[in-house]
Amino acid sequence: MLLDVRNLAVSIGGHEIVSIDRLTLEAGERLGLVGESGSGKTLMAMSLAGLQTPAARVSGEVLLDGTDLVALGDVARARTRGRNFGVVFQDPLRSLNPLNRIGDQIAETLRINTELGPRQIAQRVAELVESVRLPTTREFLRRYPHQLSGGQRQRALIAMAIAHSPKLILADEPTTALDVTVQREILELLLGLCKARHIAMIFVSHNLGVVRAVSDRVAVLYGGNVVEVGPVGSVLREPAHRYTQALIGANPGRLRVAELPALQGAALDTIEGAVASAGRYPAGCRFRPRCGYAVAGCELPIPETRRGTDHTFRCINPNEPARVS
Repeated sequence: MLLDVRNLAVSIGGHEIVSIDRLTLEAGERLGLVGESGSGKTLMAMSLAGLQTPAARVSGEVLLDGTDLVALGDVARARTRGRNFGVVFQDPLRSLNPLNRIGDQIAETLRINTELGPRQIAQRVAELVESVRLPTTREFLRRYPHQLSGGQRQRALIAMAIAHSPKLILADEPTTALDVTVQREILELLLGLCKARHIAMIFVSHNLGVVRAVSDRVAVLYGGNVVEVGPVGSVLREPAHRYTQALIGANPGRLRVAELPALQGAALDTIEGAVASAGRYPAGCRFRPRCGYAVAGCELPIPETRRGTDHTFRCINPNEPARVS
């Protein structure tokens, strides 16, 4: 097992934002994290890498190849992250240093975490740039981030993320700021690199179609809790938790083209209300106030239930197994 998250809790200002009992990831496996804005996806993912906001307090265990990242000091955690844990952020323009040339920024990741000499670093930079399908010319490497397109900046970030052949990549909505054509290119690049190099990936996204395309398994988050997790096909075709069911129902991408004319002018399915703010989570199932299927007992601690061999959820009035179109 590559990653084993146990009893992870993330608090800000004394309020618990994220609480994860257990989540695992095998070597080379791709896990999608989905949920509404405010569900805790990014905070959870960044906490795994030790990149949470300074105001956040993290407890529990994040075991990466047996090493507990939470227990490490800042320097040791940064060294481990740099060598084993690549990160691709949502906004490449904000993530890159505007004052440094793009070639120098890729080279810096190698200078910090390796003992390579200048000539070896230059050769490695050229290999990385070529692997993400960017020009290897001196003129291109001397450009600043603002002189690159959004897709080129994201490719540069991916080159930095894979510089040390990491065991795991965290991709936090890496295509949000890109147009549709470039999104597809970046997704194909990420997926191809992970498969070719046997790199595991945690992929954070709102887009269920994208998650289905790039993930082996999916974890559904609500109110900082994992409410359902399992093989991506099983969870998206036969959701058990009522929140997963509602999330899929509110996704217009599930509709077939032939169905669209009949729905012209009709209201789309929505989830009433909004995710509760930190410190105001209800007892028991945190989705309960917004759920149309809540029953007596939903206010109590919800046990984990298994469907099949590796599909689990926390809901006492689950959706019966039924294929979702």
